[in-house]
Amino acid sequence: MSATIFGPRIMLIGGGSIGRVGEVLQKLRVSRPLIVTDPYMVSSGMIAQLTDPLSKAGIAYDVFSETVPDPTTTVVSAGTERLRSGGFDGLIGFGGGSPMDTAKAMNILAAHGGQMRDYKVPNGVDTAAVPLLCIPTTAGTGSEVTRGTVITDVETDEKMLVMCLAGQADAAIVDYELTMKKPFRLTADTGIDSFTHALEAFVSQKRNPYSDSMAIAAMERIGANLKTACFEPDNRAAREQMMLGATQAGLAFSNASVALVHGMSRPIGAHFHVPHGLSNAMLLPAVTKFSLESALDRYAQAGRLIGAADAKDSDETAANKLLDWLYQTNEELQVPTPPAYGIEEAKWTGLMETMASQCIASGSHANNPRIPEHGEIVELYKQVWAANR
Repeated sequence: MSATIFGPRIMLIGGGSIGRVGEVLQKLRVSRPLIVTDPYMVSSGMIAQLTDPLSKAGIAYDVFSETVPDPTTTVVSAGTERLRSGGFDGLIGFGGGSPMDTAKAMNILAAHGGQMRDYKVPNGVDTAAVPLLCIPTTAGTGSEVTRGTVITDVETDEKMLVMCLAGQADAAIVDYELTMKKPFRLTADTGIDSFTHALEAFVSQKRNPYSDSMAIAAMERIGANLKTACFEPDNRAAREQMMLGATQAGLAFSNASVALVHGMSRPIGAHFHVPHGLSNAMLLPAVTKFSLESALDRYAQAGRLIGAADAKDSDETAANKLLDWLYQTNEELQVPTPPAYGIEEAKWTGLMETMASQCIASGSHANNPRIPEHGEIVELYKQVWAANR
């Protein structure tokens, strides 16, 4: 069986690599980029880590900083108009997953018009308007190397997955030093997000030898460094390993697809505005427990890779040690349950049927080792509410 592998044309990885942004843009033949970022990057002054080397390289730029967490069609439309009217010949997505996903969506709309819902899975396109450089400032989404972007349709409250070649960045700069000041909650949520990417890619029904190699490397790195990065935020070695692990996990799932956790997570983000990494963390133990017997050997291997189990453990024991590690990690990293997060029970239960339908419509559930029926997804939402073990 052959596998088609996608990734950026250029990847610059390592501490301080953002200082070479001018060199990367030159290779892309970009002389006037529009930077897509969020208000905090501007107000905190962190954007200077990008704009200073741009100015030093003599590259003119402008900034679109109106992105929001869980990017919306409204913001994408505004950004697209800015891209079209400003005479820009390139885009830079700078920040977490939201700015990078917004830049991808803008690039698709600027090239093809219409509405973002026109391009959601399975309807994709292969070409974008201008070269795109993605620079992550969190060790989580892997969006810098994936073909995916997730945009919330404000008219339907649907968190839409767009997965196509037009969503692939042309280049990525992965500089772990950009993550050194990230707080505990963000480090924890993005770290669990990246582990979810790797684990789901590893058990996905669309996996292949290349995605396996990236998922294995990512799980080893994240398993060994996640808690250190959270509890020792100045630990440069842990930050570097988490950043590389997040990128490897992005390459894994972009080439194997995510599964049920992500299918269930997107509706939670759309309806309750829970950050993506956090909603993944809420779901991961329960969904893994549901799926365990259908890919016991794979989950067992994951348990060994992260050090929760060892070679002498049977597959059943190793897989259950992985599950215990997931529950324990959520406890140690203070991942809240939906009610602890402040979600109203009546609204959660009232939307479970809708969320299950949206999960199925995304298609991600069909990549899971155990493919759930609608009613089983509803039951999983019930379990996640109560955080049942």
